[in-house]
Amino acid sequence: MRRAAQPPDSRVMRVLYGVEWAGLLLISIATIVAIGQETLLMVERGEVLLQDILLLFIYLEILTMVGLYFTSGKLPVRYPVYIAMVAIARFIIMGMKDMSGWEIVALALAILVLALAVLAIRYGHIRMPYGE
Repeated sequence: MRRAAQPPDSRVMRVLYGVEWAGLLLISIATIVAIGQETLLMVERGEVLLQDILLLFIYLEILTMVGLYFTSGKLPVRYPVYIAMVAIARFIIMGMKDMSGWEIVALALAILVLALAVLAIRYGHIRMPYGE
């Protein structure tokens, strides 16, 4: 016969909470440093390319995701999916010259699947909201 799981000790939860905050802080600092590095590269190059803008969007989405997690304690699944969509678009733009037509179509289909996943998630949240 199984015993019911005991709730974790409050000290354990405080440690986990502290590690979580430290991890989020580290992700935020690393993202801010990456934004600075990318900005310096654009200044040195003297031009801003579409791939640079898309990379900055990815960084901003990461910061938004961390900020949302800091404030609400929840992480909507949609945000990593958005980041994946932008990352695939950036990958296509950067390597389009070296890709076959089928590779580009496959990556575009991957973006479409992710977009459909976001629609399904949004539909589920509207039609079947979580209970409090």
